[in-house]
Amino acid sequence: MSKIKKTFQALQNIVQEPSLLNLVLNDKDVRKKDFLKKYSHLETLPQINLLDLSGGFDETVDICFLDGASLPTDLGLLKTLAKGKKSYFEIGTWRGESVWNVAKVIDDCTTLNLSKEEIIALGIDKKYAELHGIISKKNPSILHLEGNSKTFDFGGLKKKYDLIFIDGDHSYEMVRNDTQKVFQNLVHENSVVVWHDYAYNPEKVRYEVFKGILDGMPEDFHKNLYHIQNSLCAVFMKGDFKTEKFQNLNEPEFLFEVNLKIKK
Repeated sequence: MSKIKKTFQALQNIVQEPSLLNLVLNDKDVRKKDFLKKYSHLETLPQINLLDLSGGFDETVDICFLDGASLPTDLGLLKTLAKGKKSYFEIGTWRGESVWNVAKVIDDCTTLNLSKEEIIALGIDKKYAELHGIISKKNPSILHLEGNSKTFDFGGLKKKYDLIFIDGDHSYEMVRNDTQKVFQNLVHENSVVVWHDYAYNPEKVRYEVFKGILDGMPEDFHKNLYHIQNSLCAVFMKGDFKTEKFQNLNEPEFLFEVNLKIKK
C-alpha cells in the first residue's frame, strides 16, 4: 500500500473513530518532540548512582510482583530516602506497597487516593477499586485520606512533610497539578520529593511525566532534580551529589543480589 493510500485510510479511520487520534498524540516520539520545544536544554535529568546516593545500598522490601507494581529498586530507594525522616505523604496508593515499605522506617505516613466510589464513577472495574490500599490498610498506623488531588485541600492539612511520593495519574495535566499542589502546600526547606514513572524503564524517559514535573514546580528548583539510576524515579532534593549523564543503553556497573521469600 502506498504512503498516500495509507494516509487516506488513516484519516478515514480517525474520522470514524476520533479517539484514535489520541494514539498519535500520545506516541512517545510525539511526546518527546513536544517536550523539546520547551526544554531543549534538558532532554534528560542527571543520574545519581544508588551507591553514591546512600554510600551503600542494602534494603529489604516487600513486593507483590503484580501489574502496576513498583520496581524493587523503587521501593528500596524510598526506604533509603526515608531514613532520618519523620513524616511521609503519598499521592496515589494503588495496593499500598510503597507506603507499606516506608512505614517500616517512618511512623507518620499519610496517603491520598480516590475513594472507591470515585474510582467506580470513572467507569473503572469495581475489583480495581476494591484493591486500592489492600496491603497498606493492614497497617493501622498509616493514615489513608480519600479525595481527588485536583480538588483536595492540601493547605487544610496545615503540615509540611519530609518525604513526598507522587504516584497518581501519570498524564501530563495531573502530574503538573500534583506537583504544583505539593510545592505550594507540603514542601519545607529540606523536603525530598519523589515522582514514580518519570521513566518507562530505567533507560527510557516518559516525557509527558517529565514535562508535568518541570511545569509544575518553580523553575529555580529544576537544578535540584535527578534521575536515580536503575529506577523509574525522579527525585527533588537539595545537596551536592556525584552525577552521571543519562544513557539509554548502559553497560551494567554492578548486579543486584535478590533473595526471594514468600510472606503471608
